[in-house]
Amino acid sequence: MIAIVITIAMTLFAIAALLNLYRLAVGPDIVDRILALDTLMINSIALIVLADIRMGLGVLFELALLIALMGFVSTVAMSKYLLRGDVIE
Repeated sequence: MIAIVITIAMTLFAIAALLNLYRLAVGPDIVDRILALDTLMINSIALIVLADIRMGLGVLFELALLIALMGFVSTVAMSKYLLRGDVIE
């Protein structure tokens, strides 16, 4: 039963990731593209965690944590670059 639920959740997150890729490519301005990239990171983290639960390994959680950290730092850096024109003052 849990395998069916995880498969459905993975399918829905994959569809959401494809929609995020569309917004990343077509987005009307750079702010929408940054938001789509951040949301794509969140969807990829969810897919990795769900795949790890389904496989029962328990080793991909560190990968998800690293992707979350890189996603947060890159979103902050891109936002700071848009506001000020440079990342490091």
